[in-house]
Amino acid sequence: MGASNTWFSSADMMETVSQALEELLVAAQRQDCLTVGVYESAKLMNVDPDSVVLCVLATDEEDEDDIALQIHFTLLQAFCCDNDINILRVSGMRRLAQLLEEDTADSNGNEPRDLHCILVTNPPVQPLKCQALQDVSSFCEESRCRNQWVPCLDLQDR
Repeated sequence: MGASNTWFSSADMMETVSQALEELLVAAQRQDCLTVGVYESAKLMNVDPDSVVLCVLATDEEDEDDIALQIHFTLLQAFCCDNDINILRVSGMRRLAQLLEEDTADSNGNEPRDLHCILVTNPPVQPLKCQALQDVSSFCEESRCRNQWVPCLDLQDR
């Protein structure tokens, strides 16, 4: 995703970054490097912001009118900007649930996890070393260079 790939069309780049994000989320979950939920994410960022390498804020159209969620997002985005944490806005909650193997409710009847905010952490002991993280980080950095501080991706159902 470096400068040599700038000849890709915007649609190609978005698809590439979407795939990289999907790979990253699956790999991070496998390595127990995901924090899921607005409240859980805010708590972690308050305690250990240096461990966070990516903040994914996810919504669908029906969430656009949720004022409380939008206020949480605004605060999380400000915190991420202040702490140099990459941020992505993502639509496609159903795809996120598929990736993270979320059911509508678990076998105990518990509510599903809140997928509106997902943090990818990179612990110093066993850091995540994957091309997907580098690709997503490069995309976020390139977006900031174009003054797009919170780039948006659309995750498509597969």
